[in-house]
Amino acid sequence: MELMGSAVVTHVYAIYVFLLIMFFNLYSVLSINKHIKLAKRLKFMTPIYHLSNAIVMYTGAIIAAYANTFSVTIALMIPTSIFLMVIEIKRYKKMRVIKSTDTKLQEEFRTYAKKIYTIEIAVLILVYIISKVF
Repeated sequence: MELMGSAVVTHVYAIYVFLLIMFFNLYSVLSINKHIKLAKRLKFMTPIYHLSNAIVMYTGAIIAAYANTFSVTIALMIPTSIFLMVIEIKRYKKMRVIKSTDTKLQEEFRTYAKKIYTIEIAVLILVYIISKVF
């Protein structure tokens, strides 16, 4: 049973790290005014974001397999992880086509990125609260 306890602890810490990465990305969007600098930082953070999401999914799969049960919480966490991955991929695709001379698209991206990161943080916190309740 010790394995299960350490897997749950690892899963929870991975969620905290994932949430910190989201907050850091949101902070970057809010604080960096130059689009090139912002794009470089977000481009660097994207693989770290996806790695932390993968760790959360993997540790969650281990816990679900070891527990040998399928609950409403697990059924909610699976599409949430996929949603977070897809929405981040869409954000990255939108960011990478913006040229350094197109200031209108840069401003639109900034508001889009703020919305995306706010949605990601809200979804992750909501699922975490639901998992604690159920």
